[in-house]
Amino acid sequence: MNREELNWLLETIQDAKIAEHFVLAQYERDRISSQAMADVARERGWITHTANQFLATRHSTEYATTELPIAIVR
Repeated sequence: MNREELNWLLETIQDAKIAEHFVLAQYERDRISSQAMADVARERGWITHTANQFLATRHSTEYATTELPIAIVR
């Protein structure tokens, strides 16, 4: 799924919390890249600038975990 498709789908989700969970689930299932997740999350104010830099530069094989290394801003 590319970023445009992801943004289109997010427009159909009214609840911000559900949209955030949707994006995280797509990333966890390798349907979107960490860069796409970081871009969308940054645009929507879900993560800090530092977390976005971390996601943009890390290698996908570097971490084998179910937890996402992002800082959600609440």
